[in-house]
Amino acid sequence: MKIIRHTAFWSLLALCSLVVLGCGNGGQEADETKPMSEVKTEAEKMDTDQLRKMAMAYKEAIIAKTSEIEKVTAKLKEIPLTEMIGEEAKALKADIANLNESVTALKARFSVYYEKLKSAGGDLSGLQI
Repeated sequence: MKIIRHTAFWSLLALCSLVVLGCGNGGQEADETKPMSEVKTEAEKMDTDQLRKMAMAYKEAIIAKTSEIEKVTAKLKEIPLTEMIGEEAKALKADIANLNESVTALKARFSVYYEKLKSAGGDLSGLQI
């Protein structure tokens, strides 16, 4: 019984540590909803390594969203022309529009980090979209 209690305690402690400290790329996540003013302010305070990590995070998010657009577009193409005015086609078109807006927002934020990295003379390799 004592072993189970200790295991539960250490497991809970590890879980709490992950929640508090975070995991992944150190808080370097692409956020399409972050205000541009905040993005610009953060970029001004970052060194070239941090800028590159943020630009890469946004690039990966853009690639993921673009992949989603391609999948939804493929589904839309499978719908017969006679059913293009139906609810399913409308929903897919709305999804594509939302994904396109998301990609546009991500690209705007990516460009802030990319341009700041470029002006700071940082490594731009692999960041082209």
